[in-house]
Amino acid sequence: MTRHETTTCAIAGGGPAGIVLGLLLARAGVEVVVLEKHADFLRDFRGDTVHPSTLELMDELGLGERLEHIPHSKIRRIGIQAGPQGAIGIDLKGMPGAYQHVAMIPQWDFLDMLADEARRHPEFTLRMRSEAIGLLDEDGAVRGVRYRDADGEHELRATLTVAADGRRSTLRVAAGLTVRDLGAPMDVLWVRVSRAPTDPTGLLGRIGTGNMAAAIDRGTYWQIAYLIPKGSYHSVRAAGLPSLQEAIRRLLPFLAERVAEIDSWEHVAFLEVGLDRLADWYRPGLLCIGDAAHTMSPIGGVGINLAVQDAVATANLLAVPLLRAQEDPDRFARTLNPALLARVQRRRLLPTAATQAIQRALQRRIIGRALDRRPRIPPALRALLSSPAGGMVVGRVMMYGIRPEHVRSPGRSGAREERTTREPATAGPPLPGQGAASPPGRGPDQPA
Repeated sequence: MTRHETTTCAIAGGGPAGIVLGLLLARAGVEVVVLEKHADFLRDFRGDTVHPSTLELMDELGLGERLEHIPHSKIRRIGIQAGPQGAIGIDLKGMPGAYQHVAMIPQWDFLDMLADEARRHPEFTLRMRSEAIGLLDEDGAVRGVRYRDADGEHELRATLTVAADGRRSTLRVAAGLTVRDLGAPMDVLWVRVSRAPTDPTGLLGRIGTGNMAAAIDRGTYWQIAYLIPKGSYHSVRAAGLPSLQEAIRRLLPFLAERVAEIDSWEHVAFLEVGLDRLADWYRPGLLCIGDAAHTMSPIGGVGINLAVQDAVATANLLAVPLLRAQEDPDRFARTLNPALLARVQRRRLLPTAATQAIQRALQRRIIGRALDRRPRIPPALRALLSSPAGGMVVGRVMMYGIRPEHVRSPGRSGAREERTTREPATAGPPLPGQGAASPPGRGPDQPA
């Protein structure tokens, strides 16, 4: 069976970036279809670290109280034990703003809340078990997406297609976009171990010799990230579970015999760590955001928050132009001005690149050295992290990000007023030498 459908914005991926963008656009009156390949959001060891920047955005959307009612734990202190060199700690209680903690919220609950809110708007459609498998290309521009569900393959034509389908994005591959690999020295094994009332609290890290672990307090259990050298998963698995249990016990001795709860490789989730960024996040008719545009290292748990910030910036810049395009009777034969998509990349490139630079430095100076059996932290870095001022700066950057976004996209009534004051957002099909925007960071913004 093949269906031929239309919408204003087609979003591939029902993660934080896709759902938040869908909610914000529908809130402005833009027709949106979000395609999510899974049947539900219930998958373990997804990014659950909701930082103050995202918590404040939820307040701006009127969702702060609902989010607070989702059962979750709060992390107010981050501690790293660096062997004989002592401990490094960052206290979040002194952070500016309304929130001085990281909320450890199961991502499926977070996404369910956002999807429920988005469904209040008639322009929003979420299709589960619907996997984006390719792009509709015409006249040098993307005109929509091909997707597969239980009934077969279908075509969804759209004025704008957004790839929010993660680090292994099918759509960014289909678009032929160039990825810059920034490198990562480690991979991660995720496990769970029960928590005892006498255990410490917060986020605890321990740097070993040839390995490293971080334990995240989830209230009733510990979510543990065990870091291994890049590409060593098969050798770690060949060494057997007892070897893994003992390594975790040595790094986190307060767990004692509870490490025996890791009694099957089915209870060990493997994450192949990547750190990369697209050279260009867009083509005419297509925009990549979140992990599809920039895969983040798990350091700092910033991935979900960068993805949400991307979504907010995209809605801020594109909601009104998309609403104007939605009223164009020839919109499916026209192209959304690529300069608008370039603005999104320009807006988000600095915070993304700067955050990745910090992650690369920490990978190289701490994690890479530890996994290479050189666990000594360079004195200058230790002094920065150990000082109250240095810890505050690092914590502020990781918790709020660089250039944090705020919801500026209008609701339905505001969008209706604003769209009447601007010129059309679409143009005819790109001709040779036309339709491309200035490279990010160069040239003036073109009018919408």
